[in-house]
This record gives sequence, structure tokens and C-alpha cells, in this order.
Amino acid sequence: MIPGDGAGGALMATVALPLAGSLLAVVLGRHGAQVAGGVALGVGAAVAVLAAQVAGGGVLRVDLGGWAPPLGIALMADGLAVAFLGLGAVVMAAVVAQAAALFSTRGGESRAGYGFWPLVMVLWAALNLTFLSRDLFNLYVALELLTLGAVALVAIGGQAGPLAAALRYMVFALMGSLLYLLGAVLLYAAHGTLDIDLLAIRAQPAPPDLVAAGLITAGLAVKTALFPFHAWLPPAHAGAPAPASAVLSALVPKGSFFILWRLWFEAMPDLAAPPVLTLLAGLGGAAVIYGSALALMQGRLKMIVAYSTVAQLGYLFLVFPLAGGAGAAQPWEASAWTGTAFQALSHGLAKAAMFLAAGLFVMAVGHDRLEGLRGLARTMPMAVFGFGLAAVALLGLPPSGGFTAKYLVMTAAFASGQVVWAGVLVVGGLLAAGYLYRPMAALFADAAPGPLTPVPRRLQALPLLLAGLAIGLGVASDAPITFLAIGRPDAAAEGL
Repeated sequence: MIPGDGAGGALMATVALPLAGSLLAVVLGRHGAQVAGGVALGVGAAVAVLAAQVAGGGVLRVDLGGWAPPLGIALMADGLAVAFLGLGAVVMAAVVAQAAALFSTRGGESRAGYGFWPLVMVLWAALNLTFLSRDLFNLYVALELLTLGAVALVAIGGQAGPLAAALRYMVFALMGSLLYLLGAVLLYAAHGTLDIDLLAIRAQPAPPDLVAAGLITAGLAVKTALFPFHAWLPPAHAGAPAPASAVLSALVPKGSFFILWRLWFEAMPDLAAPPVLTLLAGLGGAAVIYGSALALMQGRLKMIVAYSTVAQLGYLFLVFPLAGGAGAAQPWEASAWTGTAFQALSHGLAKAAMFLAAGLFVMAVGHDRLEGLRGLARTMPMAVFGFGLAAVALLGLPPSGGFTAKYLVMTAAFASGQVVWAGVLVVGGLLAAGYLYRPMAALFADAAPGPLTPVPRRLQALPLLLAGLAIGLGVASDAPITFLAIGRPDAAAEGL
């Protein structure tokens, strides 16, 4: 482990830069895009330095103010945290590039153009803090900032539909926050700390801790849009501007799931009773089936992609029975744990690519109804090809990162004798083929599109780049697998 003295500058920069950028964007107004571009470069450089530090020296830990827990708050960067920081940096860079073009076409400063930049950078700072923090109350603060930024981005256009979606999102988010906070209060009353590492030592399978873990889990499940708490997600993601939708789908649900992951694998591994883990995976499996079925019924591209998010997030919850349970390591657990990390990373890249591509289609056609997208492959080949590559990653076809994810998780399912979860992967893949075929068939239809607004090729390259990275994650999977193993919890240390 690398100590924090002098080595944590890059770690702190990943949170401080977007937070400072959000304040600067408020002051500079119409120059917010330039501020966000500079922040994207700075955070990208900080994540690269941080990745080199962790790869070379192991887990990096910083005690804020020099005070160690329980008096102080610790930040920690392991392989998993840095990988998610990297996902955020790549997706945010593409989002900033497309949003700069989108809001610059509105002719002068608008409410959406002014508000987008500080909101998206506050959200980014909160997201990075979520990946790094080791204190459950600090994580609660980060979650609240994340939620407030996300809700505001949904409502930023001011239309009635997105405003209603934002209100629904806020109601669900407040319910999740209340449950989380109640659980954190119970843990603090019982143990006098909310530090993850100290809780791992002090937590016991006793009623107070079990109730607290259940409350926190329920709150995080609501914020992650796990079935049946998913009702806020599709209208919110479909109603927001495309760059905001990319952030909301690719990154925001990963923050709450990331905390849930830390809770059950690091803070309370001994409390992970099989019935609880099976329940989480069962809800995840239901999300895969239900979200896919609803996606098949949609006539708008952004609604298809939004319901696909409900389904794809369900896959993440299969990790709990396959790689958790009483803190006892099993030979297949590293496979499930690493496969889930690959699923989260691949989904983030692919889903951001899809929403950015959908935004370009809307820019060209004026709407996202499937019948109006026929033949767009002729005039927007780069964006359509990027959408197609993202579909390959979501389907889990080789050689994408999605294929590596599903292969690892399915291997763990068969090795552990939990074949039902392998069945969920197969059925979910078949349903995904069905709902993704419809937009692909429209885009590649032998038809001449109607009057189009020209879309610059540099913008079409953005979804293609993100989707290419989702494919490359599977092609060059050896290095990411090795990096993710840095600081992996003991409960998932064994592997096939």
C-alpha cells in the first residue's frame, strides 16, 4: 500500500478539479464549455498518474487532514476504484465535447447552456468521491450531490415531460437517501464509526447490524434503479438532453452500486447470508427480463436504450451469490467479481456511446422515433457504426468487453452449481438481440432518409470512440484483469 504523504495529489485532483470547475463555470457563464474541457484534460491526466501509481505500488490511501479513522476520513484508490475513475474520465470527455456543440448552436446563452456545465462537473466530483471514499457518511454526502446534479440535469430543458420525470426521480432518490441514512445511523450507534475498514472488524451478524445493512442495501437498490424500484429511470434518461442521458445511464447508477459492492464485499462480508444474496440476484434477474421486455415494446430510440439500462444493470447484481457469502473464498469468486467489473465498465462505455449516437440522430432528424431513422447509415456512417459496435458490447458478443464479462460470470455460475444465473445471461442476451435489432434494422434500411441537418464528423467520432473502447476492453482484457486484482477484497481473492 502506498501511503498518502506526497503520493495522493493525483487522487485529490480527481475530486478537487471538477468541484473547482463547477464554481468557475458559474462565474464565467457562457465559457463553461471551455472550463469543462480544461477540467476533462486535468482529470484525465490525474487518473493516468493515479493508475501508474497504483499499478506500480499497489493500493493508495490518503487520510484527509492527516487524521486517520475513526477521527478522520480516508480516501483509497485500488484497481477497481481507478478503473471506474477512468471510465468516468473517458465518458465525461466525450460528453463535454458533444455538449459543447449542442449548446453552442442555441444562439447566445440559455438556461440549459448555462446550467449544464456546473451541474455536470458537480456530479463528476461527487461520482469520483463515491469511488474513492471509505466512510459511509462521506459516501452519503457524495450520493446526495450526485442525485441533486442528476435530477437537475433531467429537468434542465424546462419542458413538462422532463420536469415530471425529474420530480419522480427526486421522490425515489429521497426515499433511497432516507433508508441509507437510517442504516448509517444504526451502524454508528452500534460501532462508533462508519469507516469501511473498521466496520469490517467490528460488524457482527447481530440484529442491529443486519437491520442497518438491510436499510442501506434497500436505499442503494432504489438509487441504482434495481427492479422493482426502476420506474424513475426510463423517463428520466429518455427525457434529458443526450449528453446528460449518457452520464445518467453510463455513470450515475454505477455510483450507488459501487457503494453496495463495497458494503457487502468489504465492510460486512460476514453478514452476507445466502438468502439475502439470492434475493439481490433474483431482483437483478427480474430486471434483466422485465427491462428487456419493455425495451422490445418501445417506438423511440432513447426509450429503448433507457429500458436497456434497466436490464443491463440487473446483470451486476448476479455477483452477490456468485462471489459473496459469509466472507469464505471459493474458487470461482474472482471470476464472478472480475466479470461484474467488466460488465460495469463495458456497459458504461457502450451505453454512453448509444445515447451520444441517439443525440446525433435527433440533431440530424429532429426526433428519435424509429420510423424516422430509416436509412441513416448512408448519411451518418460513423455514428451508426458506433451504435452498432455498442450493440455488440451490450449483447456480449466476442471480442467485446461484454463478452469477457458474461464469459467470466457464466463460468462462475457453472462452477458454483448456480446454473439459474447462467440461464439469466442467456435469456437476457436473446432479448437484447431482439430489442437492439429494431433500431439497427431501421438505421440500415434500404431507404433514403428525409431532410437532414448536417452533423459534423468530429461529433460522429465520439460514439464510435467509446464503442471502440468497449470492444477493446475485451480484445486486450489481460491488462485490465490484472489491474482490477490490485486491492481486491479477500472474499473474492480466489479464482479459476
